[in-house]
Amino acid sequence: MKPASFNYYRPSTLEETLQLLQDCGDEGKLIAGGQSLIPILNMRLSSLEHVIDINGLRELDFIRLEEGILKIGGLCRQRSLEKSPTVKEVAPLLSEAVPFIGHVQTRNRGTVGGSLVHADPTAEIPLSLLALDATAIIQSAEETREVPVQDFFITYLTTDIAPTEMLTEIQIPVDALPKGYAFVEFSRRHGDFALVAAACLLDTDEDGTITAGRLAIGGVDAVPMIAQEAMDVLLGEKLTDALLEEAGQIAAENTDPEGDLHASREYRLHLAKVFTKRAIRKAYERSLQKLGGGTQP
Repeated sequence: MKPASFNYYRPSTLEETLQLLQDCGDEGKLIAGGQSLIPILNMRLSSLEHVIDINGLRELDFIRLEEGILKIGGLCRQRSLEKSPTVKEVAPLLSEAVPFIGHVQTRNRGTVGGSLVHADPTAEIPLSLLALDATAIIQSAEETREVPVQDFFITYLTTDIAPTEMLTEIQIPVDALPKGYAFVEFSRRHGDFALVAAACLLDTDEDGTITAGRLAIGGVDAVPMIAQEAMDVLLGEKLTDALLEEAGQIAAENTDPEGDLHASREYRLHLAKVFTKRAIRKAYERSLQKLGGGTQP
């Protein structure tokens, strides 16, 4: 099946792109990697009057570290993120998450901004950026605004971005990121969408007491979610099997997954508990290793 006909534009500058978005309004859509939009158009699940190809905007394809802020252009390819030594050094959670995305061919085309804006609740980049407390830079022809990723997701495949706007940059404050990190997920086959995923960042002191942390879970609600109550149980404590079990149980109880042809609600709840525990334990062990304290429990 082929998509319905549409007008095609290929701007060469950001200013031209933003003006096109303003002119096209609700009937315009950006395309970069095309990993989500092309299948939707080909299956005629949606039709558009105008498609704006932004692959010529090389100014949005970058990874930079500036004054403690990791800045990632909206057009940065997922494969570039995966291979970046800068990302691996200052935000290794991202480096661990990206290889779970599809296959190499997928990551060669897919963009970081496209994944975040598409906002699939099981996708690795939205979940990772939520855990990393990132900020999205949103531009239109009239203004530039900053939106914390935690406030960016509204509901399933819906974000706080207007038809006349585009995501141009993602910013992650890296100086104060916890040293322990982990990204884990479960999928039926390598490259499939995750059924459930979890991302954890935490710090410990030299005695193994958890001093800071952030936990995010995907695939268990309409949007990726922060499991703050589960993390609160851990703060100020040394990790034990009993405490880990309690945190996993709390995380699962605060999710609201739906059953589908891939997994029942009950199975997703089970996975939420299991993979939350795995992410916490792995992040905890890494934090201790950074401090030279070995692993426990």
